[in-house]
Amino acid sequence: MKFGPTYGHKITVIVRLQKATWASRPNDQMKGVMGGSTSTTSTSSASTSGTSIAGTGFTGAGGGMNVDGAGGGMNVDGAGAVMDVDEGFSGHATTIPNLTTATSQAAAFAHTPDLSLDMASSASPSWAILGRVPRVTAADADLPPGTDLSLALPHPPRVALLTIPSRIFPGRTTADSFPSVLAADASGLLLLKADQGPADTDLPRRKDFSWRPTVADYFVLDANTASAFRLPDAKFIRRQGHRGLIACPGHYVVAELQMSVGDDTADLLCFSSHTGEWVSKDVPYPLPSRPMSPNCVVSHAGSLWWVDLSWCLLACDPFAHRPALRVVPLPEGKALKPKEASGLLDKYRCVGVSAGKLRFVDMYRNRSGGGAAQITVWTLADPDSAKWTLEYEATFGEICDDASYKATGLPRKIPVLALIHPTNPDVVYFFQDEHMVGVDVRARKVVDCEVYELVQPPRENVSSRFVHAWQLPRALCSGSAKETEDDGVNDELQQLRL
Repeated sequence: MKFGPTYGHKITVIVRLQKATWASRPNDQMKGVMGGSTSTTSTSSASTSGTSIAGTGFTGAGGGMNVDGAGGGMNVDGAGAVMDVDEGFSGHATTIPNLTTATSQAAAFAHTPDLSLDMASSASPSWAILGRVPRVTAADADLPPGTDLSLALPHPPRVALLTIPSRIFPGRTTADSFPSVLAADASGLLLLKADQGPADTDLPRRKDFSWRPTVADYFVLDANTASAFRLPDAKFIRRQGHRGLIACPGHYVVAELQMSVGDDTADLLCFSSHTGEWVSKDVPYPLPSRPMSPNCVVSHAGSLWWVDLSWCLLACDPFAHRPALRVVPLPEGKALKPKEASGLLDKYRCVGVSAGKLRFVDMYRNRSGGGAAQITVWTLADPDSAKWTLEYEATFGEICDDASYKATGLPRKIPVLALIHPTNPDVVYFFQDEHMVGVDVRARKVVDCEVYELVQPPRENVSSRFVHAWQLPRALCSGSAKETEDDGVNDELQQLRL
């Protein structure tokens, strides 16, 4: 049996390049004045099969997943990562040329799919599993002319790849230092953290002093236009895991929740694309007795949701003149003690948007009435309420006993949680060894199985925070790509379903 695709497929994509002129403010950046066009045909070899896209104009808005990465490195407790299905879980800032800034103009190219695309080839996916850590290319020549990024968008369960130039992330990507996509919004906007090198400090320069602060920069990338906007005054930003991005047509806000234990107020630090400035808003803080440690920030129903997988969510509308925080506890019986399973929860829990509703997926110390390890999915049907509804549950033994799982040839062990399907809440994706596996949990059947590739982290450290379930904007769904290699496992799964 063949597992997954052969990487390095030949893909032919035909696009029309159109010159765009951007105004200096980030709000005007999304209202490009389109000029003349030049047709071009490009043939390239991709590390993952799919459509390489440099973008097409800004459209719409929607929910997105924002993933934390406190500290910028990998602080993952691997305890319990491999279990049998019958067991339980006992300086100086760098000046970056060619980027849109709040005080200067920059040229960019908007890529619009040509009507001459090969319509016989398979359509581009409507959503993607986006790896959090992008690839960094040493030369701009590796990107489409005049752009700040490129995307390879294969069909899930393969992982989409973002590529950025070294002028955005000048350092070397390692397990401890890497650029991070913190948010992936359905508008096509991505929030990126990219350190710019060591800070100028008075720290002693001794060989035994291994840690040094870095200059952190943050960028809003527009996948539609393949442009990057550098957020000003990044020095105000404290913790990247407390930050999210939310968009509405023609406007976006980047917000960070800054709170301290014992305080009855918190600061909501907001950057608006309308003003191009940061504004701090005081908000009553409803959780003074216990520290809030967000694992991720989710954009949903006009609000940002700070998610602490150990006990609760905080929801807030950052567009409001007087924003307020609202507490939504996790389902009954799911709250943990402070610091319990620290560094481990994002392997076995996640919160995401699926079919327009907020979902909580739980595997951590989760057992059926018979004591078997299981997965449960809960739904917050009304975003204005705090009532969760149990949608379904299944044991991993039931999933592994099905013929569809046996067809994959994968071992019978507890996988690591990746994400929930953004439009089908019955399907949850897992990391299992080198494979990304999609399971219809309600039906106890495997529906997808492919080898995955991530820039970082190593496979033993993967978790839900290293991938985004990204619903693509319509502009990125209109391209097409022709693949020269058929699926292996997925073909056999299809035969089983027949």
